[in-house]
Amino acid sequence: MLLIANSAFDALPRRRALPDRPGAEGGASLPASRAVFACVAVLIVAAAGAPRAPAQAPQNDAPWLRVTEDEFGIKIETDKLEAVIPKKKNKQWMTGIEKQSFLDKTSGFREIGDGLMVVDWILEAGSDEAYADKILASQSTPAIGRYLWHTNETTPEAKARASALHGSSHRKRMVEGPQLCPWMKPVQPEVIRGPDFVAVQTSYRFEFAAPGRKAGSRWTQLVVFPRGERYFLLMDRIDSVNDSDEMFLRNDTPGSVRHEQGDTFSEMYLSYLSGPNGVRIPSSEFLTPFPPDRKFNYRRDMNRTPEHFIRAYHLRDKQTGKDGPWLAGLTLEPSVVYEAWCAQWPGNFLVMIVEVHGRPVKAGESFSAAHIVGYFDTIADMHAVYERYKGHTALAADASGWRLLKSPR
Repeated sequence: MLLIANSAFDALPRRRALPDRPGAEGGASLPASRAVFACVAVLIVAAAGAPRAPAQAPQNDAPWLRVTEDEFGIKIETDKLEAVIPKKKNKQWMTGIEKQSFLDKTSGFREIGDGLMVVDWILEAGSDEAYADKILASQSTPAIGRYLWHTNETTPEAKARASALHGSSHRKRMVEGPQLCPWMKPVQPEVIRGPDFVAVQTSYRFEFAAPGRKAGSRWTQLVVFPRGERYFLLMDRIDSVNDSDEMFLRNDTPGSVRHEQGDTFSEMYLSYLSGPNGVRIPSSEFLTPFPPDRKFNYRRDMNRTPEHFIRAYHLRDKQTGKDGPWLAGLTLEPSVVYEAWCAQWPGNFLVMIVEVHGRPVKAGESFSAAHIVGYFDTIADMHAVYERYKGHTALAADASGWRLLKSPR
């Protein structure tokens, strides 16, 4: 059912705005022959080191929009934002928005982690112990491996590392792989243009499955960039070929944070903890590593479902220490969130994993989550946008417009 359409006839009010899971001259003269040789050598070296040249923007792009493409990605430039959708692994990860390509033209700030809305595996709750001898011992290769868990490890150091990264209270296992962000093969996303938006859609079939399961579930990610906004809308959808009692998709919402003693952000905001107004957490809470289940964790089976599900970090200029805008991820239907981490991993890496769905699924069924990710000047601005679009789990787009939906079509 069509619920919200963004087109020239959209009657909803717009907030007008007022971006790669964590910047000698002189010397002796040369003889002519040597000078020519030197010039040629300089040109060759310069050409080899020059950045790749993207294709020219199509002639039919609107004045507010420029879309360029090369072998590595599709670059979207609107009147408010810049972002790159990856086609082939380049700076960091596949899926989502390429590392540090997300630019806010209003403030000049960029995303400060390893990309936005990057995707991992299809998982479920439970242990992989029963078939441990039939899968890889590690999750660090494309095929299905054992989920990193402290009881799977044999040395004290490995057990401590597993607990630090994945906690020790909620055991999980892979249903289908590979982990898409590092292992997905090159793709050719589809660009969809409308009267006041541009969208990019990427799909991929999972290639590996746990014993007793089938490979081939389809992941689809649709990203919509509306004209005049400092945010984009995004949907992740799974069309499953497997049954599961508690299937979920893992991603980073909005994305990880890279920092040295809090130099790139001043605080974190989580709308779903500490009552209806949420909690603001100073960056000083993230100077020492802690596992995801120690603090700032959300689980649907243990926490009250909030009215709004928002996760945001307040950007900070590393040189001056001055605060910039917030970079926020809004999951538009709070009940789809199964678990959400906000944990400081070793290595100055703040992880913002979200797992969506976590409910029974039959082969042939689908599930999805819809999000808004972007820049906001205040927490109140985030909630105002959330209120406008809340309650949706799916997103669609064609040449006539884009629309949020209550469920996958």
